[in-house]
Amino acid sequence: MSMVVKEFLDFLKAYGVVGLAIAVIIGGKLNEFIGSLVNDLLLPLIFQPAMRAVGVEEIAKLSYKGVFYGKVIGSGINFLIVAVIVFGFAKFVLKEEKVSKK
Repeated sequence: MSMVVKEFLDFLKAYGVVGLAIAVIIGGKLNEFIGSLVNDLLLPLIFQPAMRAVGVEEIAKLSYKGVFYGKVIGSGINFLIVAVIVFGFAKFVLKEEKVSKK
């Protein structure tokens, strides 16, 4: 039995499965955080005057003849903010030193 456990642990280490699992968990929580940041903080602050004018509490509830265009607008803004944050995070974490020619 211990041989199977050792082989399994070697497999996890060899293929970086643990690192991938950690990345997925962190990515999921980052997505949850950014979604909340956008939907619960930024969108209400930015679009509050426009939403009051049309009598809607959330941007996602904006609709015209059954077409919920507010969800599309909210998702687009969410995507842009997530993309900018991920880009900045990747630039910070994945800094590479310049390679000089020999």
